[in-house]
Amino acid sequence: MTDRLEPGSPAPDFTLVDQDGQSVSLSALRGRGVILFFYPEAMTPGCTTEACDFRDSLAPLQAAGYTVLGISRDEPEKLQRFRERDGLTYDLLSDPDHAVHDAYGVWGEKTNYGKTFMGVLRSTFVIDAEGRVEHALYNVRATGHVARVRKLVGLDAA
Repeated sequence: MTDRLEPGSPAPDFTLVDQDGQSVSLSALRGRGVILFFYPEAMTPGCTTEACDFRDSLAPLQAAGYTVLGISRDEPEKLQRFRERDGLTYDLLSDPDHAVHDAYGVWGEKTNYGKTFMGVLRSTFVIDAEGRVEHALYNVRATGHVARVRKLVGLDAA
């Protein structure tokens, strides 16, 4: 696992394919804030909760100058089904070899029911318009997490 990113550090650039097979590069989004959230698997209960919370907060986040992107190891076809099923209105990116997960320090050891394995650590990054990490939130809970992100970016009272 790569070291964790700290506020102020440059956000690792990447180019990944979205749910429609189109390439999306972080560097192409310079000039806008970006909220990247890494989630374990499309269409699972916790990931659906988190994705729908971002969907429901998308308008104010966009109005505040942020682009929201979800990243998982799922293939584009599954991401497209997830997007359509839950009415998600932002791009979902596919990172099947978890190279971007590694760059952000979100691929690591997890424990579930006493079993240890490698997997995705649910995490979110707020990246400023110059491409620097403003907030690095590791091992977040799906429920209530988006409300915390909204507060961090100044949308809701702290």
